[in-house]
Amino acid sequence: MDFVKEMKAKARDLQKRLVLPEGTEARTIKAARILVDERLASEVVLLGRESEIQKIAAQEGVNLEGVEIINPEIAKNFDAYANEFYELRKHKGMTPEQAKIDMQDPMRWGAMMVKLGHCDAMVAGAEHATADVLRAGLAIIGTIPGLKTASSCFVMTGLESQWGSGGSMIFSDCAVVPDPSAEQLADIAESAAQSCREFLGADPVVALMSFSTKGSAKHDDVTKVQNAVEILKNKKCDFLFDGELQADAALVPSVTEKKAPLSPVKGKVNTLIFPDLGAGNIGYKLVQRLGKAEAFGPFLQGFAKPISDLSRGASVDDIVVTCAVTLSRAK
Repeated sequence: MDFVKEMKAKARDLQKRLVLPEGTEARTIKAARILVDERLASEVVLLGRESEIQKIAAQEGVNLEGVEIINPEIAKNFDAYANEFYELRKHKGMTPEQAKIDMQDPMRWGAMMVKLGHCDAMVAGAEHATADVLRAGLAIIGTIPGLKTASSCFVMTGLESQWGSGGSMIFSDCAVVPDPSAEQLADIAESAAQSCREFLGADPVVALMSFSTKGSAKHDDVTKVQNAVEILKNKKCDFLFDGELQADAALVPSVTEKKAPLSPVKGKVNTLIFPDLGAGNIGYKLVQRLGKAEAFGPFLQGFAKPISDLSRGASVDDIVVTCAVTLSRAK
């Protein structure tokens, strides 16, 4: 699976609109140029003061023809955006005056563009912490109806073909929720199942993992995973899942047969749900380094509309790929 090629092709076919709140960041400006040149979006919007953006673009030798620039501070629909933000947050004590101050922030402005359908996707994080991206997304865009948890996934590719979907798998959550509750784990599983559909083009088969298989150990951390599985059963989710399963019981059919002989996921798992961030982060990095897999992500999931976070060390190419992936999820 050439993940990058497939996501770029999907984005190119969809022709959706992208907003990049960090419009004065040099790598982001360069990425905007590439996104337009490669026709990965119908519109690319940089946020910030036009004079500052144009100055940095000139310094970097970037021609911004075909890239839209919006300065939230003087935008014609500023009052409408501020009022919308006030209405969204007044139950939290937001005032109209504070809403006008907050909506000058490009991160919130970008999220509001997506919320109101003026853009279809947002990517940020080249110069902001993950928490900043999450706060804007949760406060303005919100999560998918029926879910309360935003999380993340990695797309792992280049594995031997017997693993996952032709050597590709979804690992979740590896970057956002440190110690999820049973309810959050269930949300993560649902979001990861959707990521599997969108990124791998496969029917999701989900394993909720633990250091125990079907009650072989007793511990609060085991009970948490067991409870998450019960939540998924009660919700009658439209994908195959099972847990709690140790990694070998989830992945190796002969071990599944011994430890969980009635498991519906035997020999089919393409999506792994880790019990906490420690396990997820360690797990994906071990597979990446020792298994020589490619790890793409983390990609945010669970939001009502597509947004993505970047590493602050992201390269221009990393930003372009993340934008293509995010655009590929836009409806």
